[in-house]
Amino acid sequence: MLSLILLCLFAFTAGFVDAVAGGGGLIQLPAMFILQPQLSLVQTLATNKTASFAGTSVAAVRYIRRVDIDWKHLSPIIISALVASFAGALLVSFIHKEQFMPFIITALVLVLAYTILKRELGLHHNVKPLSQTKYLVYAIGTGSILGLYEGLIGPGTGSFLLFAFITLFGYDFMHASANGKIINMSASMGALVFFIAKGFVVWGVAIPVALCNMLGGYVGAHVAIKKGSGFVRFFFIVMSLALILKLGYDYL
Repeated sequence: MLSLILLCLFAFTAGFVDAVAGGGGLIQLPAMFILQPQLSLVQTLATNKTASFAGTSVAAVRYIRRVDIDWKHLSPIIISALVASFAGALLVSFIHKEQFMPFIITALVLVLAYTILKRELGLHHNVKPLSQTKYLVYAIGTGSILGLYEGLIGPGTGSFLLFAFITLFGYDFMHASANGKIINMSASMGALVFFIAKGFVVWGVAIPVALCNMLGGYVGAHVAIKKGSGFVRFFFIVMSLALILKLGYDYL
């Protein structure tokens, strides 16, 4: 019981962090490995994904109510992310994730460096006037690549989504975070369909952890909306650095 209570506290923190700038998995997943050692690897991943999905959904709803969402603009990314994440979950048992870690860490370092050097990046919301063809290439490419990554590997999806919306489409950090949560929710849904169908989710752990993650997600989204893009940018930089250090430590 004590281990579950502690896990719920970590889940609240993870939900808060993830709602602001992504990276909640850095907190919740390691805590679940440590505090619920009786679960198998796939049970841990499936249970964690269920709880994270709940928190992301609450944060996404909170953002939707306060931030303008262009659903027509977003729909190709949502659909491609949903399909690709399901494919990623199907492939998860055939892939050795460690092989990808150097590339993922390198990509995160480049994202972090670019964000720090471009001080005005993501502080102003100026949607780029892309042609229909160019937009579809960017949208489907973003949804497919990051959806597959979410279903297959996972860590850093939120950070990559924020960066993609800012650099490819001209969003500020606030709009990028709002749209990223919706895509993250879609990608998680695709993977969850597979995990739930296979019976990998341990509901006795998933439900209380999900409730705490949801509360953290609600509070985090509220704070992000109140503080604005500058706050989200700062949080994004901190969480990207933490993600690089964590993945680098695990790999080495």
